[in-house]
Amino acid sequence: MTATSTGQSSALRPIVSPRYKWLALSNTTIAMLLATIDSSITLIAMPDIFRGIGLNPLEPGNSFFLLWMLLGFLVVSSVLVVSLGRLGDIFGRVKMYNLGFVIFTIAAIGLSVTPLTGQAGAWWLIIGRIVQGVGAAFLVANSSAILTDAFPSNQRGLALGINNIAGISGSFIGLVLGGILGAIDWRLVFLVAVPFGIFGTIWSFLKLKEIGERHAAKIDWWGNITFAVGLILIMIGITYGIEPANGNPMGWSSAPVLSVLGIGAAFLVAFGIIETKVADPMFRLPLFTIRAYTFGTLSTFLSAIARGGLMFMLIIWLQGIWLPLHGYSFEETPLWAGILMLPLTIGFLIAGPISGILSDRLGARYFATGGMVGTTLCFILLIFLPIDFDYWGFAAILLGLGLSMGAFASPNRAAIMNSLPARDRGAGGGMTSTLQNSAQVLSIGIFFTLMIVGLSGALSSTLTQGLVAHGVASNVAQQIGNLPPVSILFAAFLGYNPIQSLLPPDVLSGLSQANQDALTGHSFFPNLISAPFEAGLTEAFIFAAIACSIAAIASWSRGGRYIHDEH
Repeated sequence: MTATSTGQSSALRPIVSPRYKWLALSNTTIAMLLATIDSSITLIAMPDIFRGIGLNPLEPGNSFFLLWMLLGFLVVSSVLVVSLGRLGDIFGRVKMYNLGFVIFTIAAIGLSVTPLTGQAGAWWLIIGRIVQGVGAAFLVANSSAILTDAFPSNQRGLALGINNIAGISGSFIGLVLGGILGAIDWRLVFLVAVPFGIFGTIWSFLKLKEIGERHAAKIDWWGNITFAVGLILIMIGITYGIEPANGNPMGWSSAPVLSVLGIGAAFLVAFGIIETKVADPMFRLPLFTIRAYTFGTLSTFLSAIARGGLMFMLIIWLQGIWLPLHGYSFEETPLWAGILMLPLTIGFLIAGPISGILSDRLGARYFATGGMVGTTLCFILLIFLPIDFDYWGFAAILLGLGLSMGAFASPNRAAIMNSLPARDRGAGGGMTSTLQNSAQVLSIGIFFTLMIVGLSGALSSTLTQGLVAHGVASNVAQQIGNLPPVSILFAAFLGYNPIQSLLPPDVLSGLSQANQDALTGHSFFPNLISAPFEAGLTEAFIFAAIACSIAAIASWSRGGRYIHDEH
């Protein structure tokens, strides 16, 4: 199949007014906000969603629905971004972008009117989220290229900075929004995107113009297939690696996980070989010979590895330990966890546009490198923060993280897009987005693995002894103590009262009222997991600090200011 469009010369492109670039920025910023808000909006709202469809995600056999409700959207959007960016390069970025708005909005409508309950309802939601992820991939794949086409090189830092910060901060805004809307009605979590999706769809169809370069090319079917299959298998392997298997707390050593990871890696190797052989590859590997692009993309990948699992760790820290110790019921903790993490979002919103404007004049190197150095220091400060911290110290570190990540993200994204030839902006920007999103899934696997390793050593005996001390029969206490640590982490993450969820109702009701109150109160579970949790958390933050320090080196290695159009 060959694109019907031919290469457009500048003389044939539509003439647009000077205001067009700001119209493109406002529309694509709404799209990025919608896509990334919806990538995280279910995290805090998950308990309300599962209650709404009448399904307990902690029951045996239901962890599948929990994992794919959390990660399905992210996995699909990660896999498709490069392919859809390449289609934008061939058929027109605005056409692909508009199609993304339509798919995203239809999926949001379908999710908000879910007619089913139980496991059938969970399947409906998972499929709807996957379709929504497809729409988000169309939007993310082409928005940066649309902006790069619309803005001159001396203003792209501002434009891409605003767009990129909207995308990153949207993932944190989604936490709070999901908590607020889920508490009112779980359907609102999905319905909130519908009016904005309809508005954005109509607006983009009426106002956006094809002003970028398009070149006729055959679709690289084998490249698309091998890339998609390989990346999907890798992400599935990572997802199930943190699940217990064969009596072990995690499944990394199980044959299915190792097989999936191995086959996925083989498909990605095949993709690399195919891309060097076909006339019109999905992604041109020689783009990695551009120093500014390669090191900018590498630093993006490393920063996403550090940031991706951070949300989960902070949420579990707040919901499972800090908020209950400070008098909040477990049912209240999801919403308040999102609210208490607002300094992180505020930091992003402040630093992103400012660093983007300044990088247009001074280049990205100093801002991106300095942002990663600052992020490294903030992770080191988190290592030394006590488990039962003073909130204002915690908030100051979160603000520092937001400012540092914002200072990195905008200049880095602008430098990456400036380094790309005009004809490859969709595929090149898509590859960066794919590596960023994939790194977030990988980060979740790494952070959870480090946390489970930290918990596995001491949690079982500590939990067993604590339950026995409060009247639970030793055999029952031993059974609960031997549960995989990930079950306890998921209980805390979902805002359930962990001990009340894990103990059989007849066992709990058979205890004295004093023991019932103690086990299900605000202090037993937080005090129980504080020490082992702190050990795992320290390892996770050390890993994140190392990743950010390497990202700082990569950012510095990009060299001086490089704009492909001027070379």
